[in-house]
Amino acid sequence: MGVFLLFMGLDKLDWFLNGGLLTQQLQEWRGNAGPVARWYLEAIALPAAPVFARVVPAAELAAGAALILGVGVRPAAALALLMVINFHIAADVMFRYDYLWNAYGPPVLGALAALAVGGRHLPFRVFKSSTPR
Repeated sequence: MGVFLLFMGLDKLDWFLNGGLLTQQLQEWRGNAGPVARWYLEAIALPAAPVFARVVPAAELAAGAALILGVGVRPAAALALLMVINFHIAADVMFRYDYLWNAYGPPVLGALAALAVGGRHLPFRVFKSSTPR
């Protein structure tokens, strides 16, 4: 999951310089969006697009690095999970039947949820906790 998030963040580096790229994508999604996604896009995503254009790539890169290094795995995975859910709602893919076999859907959500819940004592961590549980 760390490598996946790292490369997703690298793919969005252009957003740092041109926040309009995200705005354009969100406006395209709004054209075909269902009611929930349309509300989310109009009320939250589009007004905040200039901020999200900088935060999303930075968050994906940071979460990917944290998961790769084993530093702050649980909070990084939890925040990445929330970010992915927001993205899937905005793209209006989450509430569709074909989402169930979407490779970016349940496998990513499941892996991030598992890391958020049980990612404290992973075998290949850079920093091991000193308190046993």
